[in-house]
Amino acid sequence: MTTTERSSLTARIAQYPADRYPAQHATSQFHLGSLLLQSGDTAPALTALTVAREVFGRIGMRVEHAKSAVMLGVALRAAGRPADAQQTLSTAVTELAALDQPAEQAAAAYDLALVCQDLGRLPEAYDAWSAARELFAGAGYPGQAAAAARDHGACLLTAGEPETAAPLLEQAVRLAEAAGDLPGVGAAANVLGLVRLACGDAASAVDALRAAVGAFPRTARPAEHAMTKANLALAYAEAGLAARARLAAAQTLAVPQADPAVRAQAQGIWDAMPGSLVEDLQSVLDDSPQEHWVGALREEVVRACELAPGQLDEVVRGVLDGVLRRPGDAYDVAESLLHVVVELPPREYTRVVTAVVAATAGRPAPETARLHAVFGSAMARFAMPQWQRLAVALNEAAGHAGQPQEWR
Repeated sequence: MTTTERSSLTARIAQYPADRYPAQHATSQFHLGSLLLQSGDTAPALTALTVAREVFGRIGMRVEHAKSAVMLGVALRAAGRPADAQQTLSTAVTELAALDQPAEQAAAAYDLALVCQDLGRLPEAYDAWSAARELFAGAGYPGQAAAAARDHGACLLTAGEPETAAPLLEQAVRLAEAAGDLPGVGAAANVLGLVRLACGDAASAVDALRAAVGAFPRTARPAEHAMTKANLALAYAEAGLAARARLAAAQTLAVPQADPAVRAQAQGIWDAMPGSLVEDLQSVLDDSPQEHWVGALREEVVRACELAPGQLDEVVRGVLDGVLRRPGDAYDVAESLLHVVVELPPREYTRVVTAVVAATAGRPAPETARLHAVFGSAMARFAMPQWQRLAVALNEAAGHAGQPQEWR
C-alpha cells in the first residue's frame, strides 16, 4: 500500500463521517482495511474492517456486511486469533449462502478451512474445503476450485492420508489446467507427486513431478523450479533411476534462489548417490526417446552455465564424447545440443559455443574431423539465419583460441 493510497482513503474517511454518510464511510474503511491487510499492517486493518462491518450492518447493506466479515476473518487469522477468525468466517459463510452469493461464499469457506486447519480441527477443514471447491467450480472459477482441492489434498497428506488425498490432487491438476493456470498446475502436480511417493508409487510420482517442473520455468520461477526439481530427484531415487536422480539433484543445487531446505534435500540425495554427471547424461540420452534429448541437454547445459569455464568445458566435452560413440544418431545428438545453444541468451550462447570449440580441439585428428563433419551437417538442418550465426560464432571462437576455422 502506497503512502498516497493510504492518505487518500484516510482523507475520504474524514470527508464522509459515519453519522452522515455511512455507506461511503464504510466502503472507504473496507478498502483501507483490505489494503492495510495486504501490506501486512494487521492491527490498523482490524480496526478499519471492524468499523466497516459494523456500519454496513447498521444500515442494512447485508452483502457488504458479509464481505467485510470475510476480510475481517482473514485479518483475525493474520493477527493470531484463529478462534475469533473461525467464528467470524463461519458467520460470513452462513450469511453469504442466505444471500445467494456463491463465489463470495466459496472464498469465505476457503479461508474458514485454513483457520480450521490452524486449530487442528481437520474434519471441519475438510468440509470447508469441499464446500469451497464445489462452490468455486459451480460459479465458474476453476483456478480457485483447484486451489481448494490442492490445499485439501495437502492437508490430508500431512495428516497421513495420502490415498484419500490422491484423487483430490488429480482433480486439482485438471481444474488448474482448465483455468489455464500454469503455476496452479505446478503447485498441484508437486503435491500430487509427493502423495504418490507416500503411496509407494514412485513411477507415477516421477510423471507428476516432471509436470510440476515443467510448469515452473527456471527463468520465471526459480525457487519453485528448484523445489519441484528436488522432489523429482527424490522420486527418481525412489524409482531406482540413479543417473536421473543425480542430475536432478545437481541441477537443483545450481539454482541460486533455491530455498535452504530444498538445497539440503538435494545435497542429501547427491551425497547418498555418488557418480559421474557426464556418464549420467549419456545414460539418460541412451534411455530416452529422441524427442526428449533437447530437454535433457537443456537442463544440464543451463546448470553448467552456472559453473566455472573449465567445468562447463567438461560437460560439453562429455556430450561430444557421446556424439563420437553414437555413430547411428550422432547428427541427432549434435542437432539437439545446437537447439539448446540457439535458445540461450547471448552471454551463455557465447560460453557454450566457446566450450564446443575447446572440447573439439586437442583430440586425435580423426575425431576432430568427425566432429566438424557432424556439427556441419547438424547446422545445415537449421534455418539459414541460425545456421549462419552458429557457423560465424564457432569460427570466431576457434580464431580466438588459435584453432583452424573449419566450422561450416
